[in-house]
Amino acid sequence: MTALEQAIITWIHLVAAAIWVGGSLFIGIVFSPLLKTMTNSIEERMQIMIRVGRRFNKVAVPSLIILMATGLYSSHALLSKPDLLTATSYGTFLIIKILLVIALIITYAVHVRVIRKDVEEKIMSNQIPEPQIQTLRKKIIILGEITVVLSVAILFFAALLDAGV
Repeated sequence: MTALEQAIITWIHLVAAAIWVGGSLFIGIVFSPLLKTMTNSIEERMQIMIRVGRRFNKVAVPSLIILMATGLYSSHALLSKPDLLTATSYGTFLIIKILLVIALIITYAVHVRVIRKDVEEKIMSNQIPEPQIQTLRKKIIILGEITVVLSVAILFFAALLDAGV
């Protein structure tokens, strides 16, 4: 791969990471706390968050797919030599990053399962009692926090790999 090809792949990877991680951080650090000041109703906050989540997922999911594809493409040479994965710090960090990505995908899949279409529809039409909404909200918050922590950890390992540590 030429230097220009590598630069383009890295740039695409970074743009996708900015969308995924930046959007997740924005929702968790800025939007969610602001939502509490917009309405006292947990049902209304959940309805707004569902609309925001649907909208964000339209760019976030493709970004996550692009991240995985460009990451695999960039590391395919090393992945084809398993002995280097365990013999070098670069390989070790790459394995850790891949494991974190797998954990992120599992967490995201659980999040999607918790807020599946039928649950969304019940929330949007006020058909879920408040105690159940409270429980659901707690699960969503925990999954969101795990997603953000994993995403930031993955960025850290990406930085280590880029630095050649």
